[in-house]
Amino acid sequence: MRAGTVSGEGMDDRPVGTVRNLLVVVLTVGTGAVDATTFLHLGNVFSSVITGNLVLLAIAAGTRHAALAISSGVALAGYAAGVFIAAPVAAWQSRSHRVWPAAVTAALLAEACALAGVALGWELTGGHPAGTVKLTMAGVAAAAMGMQSTAVRRLGNVSTTYLTGTLTGVVSGLVTRSRPDSLWRSVGVLLAIVCGAVVAALVAQRAPAWLPVVILTPVSLVIATAAVSARTGPGGQGPKTSTR
Repeated sequence: MRAGTVSGEGMDDRPVGTVRNLLVVVLTVGTGAVDATTFLHLGNVFSSVITGNLVLLAIAAGTRHAALAISSGVALAGYAAGVFIAAPVAAWQSRSHRVWPAAVTAALLAEACALAGVALGWELTGGHPAGTVKLTMAGVAAAAMGMQSTAVRRLGNVSTTYLTGTLTGVVSGLVTRSRPDSLWRSVGVLLAIVCGAVVAALVAQRAPAWLPVVILTPVSLVIATAAVSARTGPGGQGPKTSTR
């Protein structure tokens, strides 16, 4: 399957491909925001960068840093739990819509619920989570990213969380003068994760009450757009009606 392709919908439909790529970029803004939140406020771990968390866990073991070991372990477990929950949902053989399968949207709804839990914890603690609440929020945030990663895999060779391969493709494409699939999308997601992290870090510091809005808005926008696309039907002219 080519990058950005979903069952029943190819990238030859340029308007659809453009919308899909844009929504992938929007999701990545949310990834940056959630990663920044967990690293700065929920135990110095990442919600989506599993390689980083594995390294942090190893460092904690080598330095006997119990708090870091617990935080990174919770993040890893949370991410795995998110994948476990979202995998069967994203695998549903749902009818393809204009943007992506309904199963992807369903998995993103599960992610939104998890992020809502993180937002609730943030509000209830006044932006200063600690102890068990902080660990729980870190685990739930990581679960949300696991759900998102699993959902986006259904779209093909696309990622909104682990971007090492994306950066590799962009740089190698520039060096070899070969144009990778959806170059602007690849560059867009790299910029998006940075922008999301910057915004979340600034908001958490200067207007912490608004941080839940920052982490919930991207996935909410994507879900809403996918829902609208589903209502318009594959032809983009309104829902299909059957005739006898």
